[in-house]
Amino acid sequence: MAAAGSASWQPQEEGLKEICGLLEQQISPSSSADKSQIWQQLQHYSQFPDFNNYLAFILARAEGKSVEIRQAAGLLLKNNLRTAYKMMSPAHQQYIKSELLPCLGAADKHIRSTVGTIISVVVQQGGILGWPELLQAFINCLDSNDLNHMEGAMDALSKICEDIPQVLDSDVPGLAERPINIFLPRLFQFFQSPHASLRKLSLGSVNQYIMLMPSALYASVDKYLHGLFGLANDPAAEVRKLVCAAFVQLIEVRPSVLEPHMKNVIEYMLQVNKDTDDEVALEACEFWSAYCDAQLPPEILREYLPRLIPILLSNMAYADDDESLAEAEEDESLPDRDQDLKPRFHTSRFHGSEDAEDDDDDSFNVWNLRKCSAAALDVLSNVFGDEILPTLMPIIQAKLAATGDEAWKDREAAVLALGAVGEGCINGLYPHLSEIVAFLIPLLDDKFPLIRSISCWTLSRFSKYIVQDSGHQKGYEQFDAALMGLLRRILDTNKRVQEAACSAFATLEEEAAEELAPRLEVILHHLMCAFGKYQRRNLRIVYDAIGTLADAVGGELNQPVYLEILMPPLIAKWHQVPNSDKDLFPLLECFTSIAQALGTGFTQFAQPVFQRCINIIQTQQLAKVDPVSAGVQYDKEFIVCSLDLLSGLTEGLGSGIESLVSQSNLRDLLLQCCMDDASDVRQSAFALLGDLARVCPVHLHPRLSEFLDIAAKQLNTPKLKETISVANNACWAIGELAIKVRKEISPIVMTVISCLVPILQHAEGLNKSLVENSAITLGRLAWVCPDLVSPHMEHFMQSWCIALSMIRDDIEKEDAFRGLCAMVRANPSGALSSLVFMCKAIASWHEIRSEELHNEVCQVLHGYKQMLRNGAWDQCMSALEPPVKDKLSKYQV
Repeated sequence: MAAAGSASWQPQEEGLKEICGLLEQQISPSSSADKSQIWQQLQHYSQFPDFNNYLAFILARAEGKSVEIRQAAGLLLKNNLRTAYKMMSPAHQQYIKSELLPCLGAADKHIRSTVGTIISVVVQQGGILGWPELLQAFINCLDSNDLNHMEGAMDALSKICEDIPQVLDSDVPGLAERPINIFLPRLFQFFQSPHASLRKLSLGSVNQYIMLMPSALYASVDKYLHGLFGLANDPAAEVRKLVCAAFVQLIEVRPSVLEPHMKNVIEYMLQVNKDTDDEVALEACEFWSAYCDAQLPPEILREYLPRLIPILLSNMAYADDDESLAEAEEDESLPDRDQDLKPRFHTSRFHGSEDAEDDDDDSFNVWNLRKCSAAALDVLSNVFGDEILPTLMPIIQAKLAATGDEAWKDREAAVLALGAVGEGCINGLYPHLSEIVAFLIPLLDDKFPLIRSISCWTLSRFSKYIVQDSGHQKGYEQFDAALMGLLRRILDTNKRVQEAACSAFATLEEEAAEELAPRLEVILHHLMCAFGKYQRRNLRIVYDAIGTLADAVGGELNQPVYLEILMPPLIAKWHQVPNSDKDLFPLLECFTSIAQALGTGFTQFAQPVFQRCINIIQTQQLAKVDPVSAGVQYDKEFIVCSLDLLSGLTEGLGSGIESLVSQSNLRDLLLQCCMDDASDVRQSAFALLGDLARVCPVHLHPRLSEFLDIAAKQLNTPKLKETISVANNACWAIGELAIKVRKEISPIVMTVISCLVPILQHAEGLNKSLVENSAITLGRLAWVCPDLVSPHMEHFMQSWCIALSMIRDDIEKEDAFRGLCAMVRANPSGALSSLVFMCKAIASWHEIRSEELHNEVCQVLHGYKQMLRNGAWDQCMSALEPPVKDKLSKYQV
């Protein structure tokens, strides 16, 4: 390869041929070459200082090569620069940059797009200051009037706006104004471009700044709104969708900007909520929930309800292509195919955003217009309460009265609507509750399965009130009718109905709790009958209903007459299902719920359950290397399910699991699972690690540093988006370990922090749960090691506080704020530049339950108030929205 040279670097023919050959093999699907060997070869080349120059040359200049090879060179270059850019010699950095810029206007769209991605990475690594020519090149291309150049620059710019929007909104030495000020007018101009691609990219780019709201955008917000209204009826659906998204985001983060135009915005949203393109209608439909969540004055929206509610209701009918329609045709005798079984997730340990109550009646939750409309109606009913009934009820009644088979979808949508408003409008509906229940119970026997299933769901939405009224004779008869009606549907012949009935019954169980005791025998007989006849997928829901029943009646279940109905079929199943059969695991999870109900009464089953999980994991780990001596074919799902179950047991038995753990080799098996190459095995392994950390950290202690290192590695991966659930659980486990082992966590603190900060800084594109867990773990590490974390505060305070303010009140959030207070004590100046964000984070608490933490937060605020003299504190306060200021008043500032 060429020596590291001057700016006139030239590739050597030989090296060029070799690299192109390797890239060709790497992307060829038919190539017999071993991909991992090619990968190693490319990694080997990466050690040469000018390898990346070759890649840039191939991408930019290898005109004779296929676009695919040039693109592959570009993607490899992007990944290399992500890790190695800062270590490269300035001459090589300069060469690569000089090759990229002319490609902004490349004739091939794919080359332009790859170049745009690389440019964004270079800016992430080296900043705008490190590439003074870039901004001018963008301006030249954008102003060039040549479509390729305009699109290429716009593509690169949009990626920078998406990945690192803050760099364009910062002062650059040598520039009279911030880059965003230079680009905004041009982006607005492109709103009127005849090319849909430019309208889409420019609008998408500006939308990225709604959250940050730089002063340049704030100052020209009228121009932005004018542009949005100008694009409102764009022929391109993708552009209309972005217009809707802009209004939804604006109302979420800057409602004040829209207030003067609210009537026009609402008029527009009503129109696009009926758009012929479903995705546009869906994006528009998100607006109504966002409006209500923004706590805007309801009266503006009130006058539109008579027009909005009919639109929502008409969008709630099943679309002809809804996959639920085909599923509803299935008969119970049809065995489930493997693909019908929902993938198993370790639900107990997916914190934050995934815990939202699932209020819909659909099994595979694909978000669509029907669900979004039902959710919007639900939210509206919670804001406007009974006011919506005069508009809503006549439509519901008309739809319910529609006769004939062809009108069944309207009848179904009416029952869904009744369920959707069941909470918000309960005061107005309550006097008619007995009529509603009397009306729903016959629908449980309707000839259309989807009407039977939605009636189960809607009945469950009223279950709280049905239970409340069961104290007197008439109310008890109604409760009994609902209970028996749902039990009847649990034995339906249709799988969808079985599922809905079991889920609805589980809700009724939760509300009724000990009220179920007199009916326990009948309930158990029905559930065990279903247990005998259900196919595999719905069996899981029976297990769930049995588990919920156990939670609801608690110790009542601990009676021989009930255990004799319940346990024999479960134990028979336990003996009948071999270790190589996946249907073993929901059964074991069900045991875990029963364990929680019976408390120490379950101990008699715990040992064999625990042991069987250990055996399965051991066998499978052996099967992975030597299936013959293991006697089974390797299937990682067995490991996943066993780990999930052990998590469930750990949660159920609490510290009672300690004796089982201490006598087993679980620690070593778990460490092996944490290093598995399959991401779902690691996901469940880190969930269990976190669970064990909570109840018996002493047993993890001998290999603590190994667990911590491997957990930290999950956060530091270029493929973070592909293994987001692993990162989520690993991140959570590190936090749980930190608060137990305290200072012993210190060797990995900085490694972990350096991985968490980028997650928080690019939160928009990532899973909400990972962002929440990252914020909490960062706080927990700061709490136990403030001296290590606080010197770096200014790098992350702003994005960290934004993430903290999204988290709902709980113990974990308390820990994070303990970390915040500890850091501020150690380094008060570190948070000065982010004070407004810190105040917003503090204001996100509904109420801090811990008195001690409440006082710490008071001290922090008072400390800054004293520190910031000469009106600086008042200036900070004036930057806050009124609701935030109100919330802060409880801390006496």
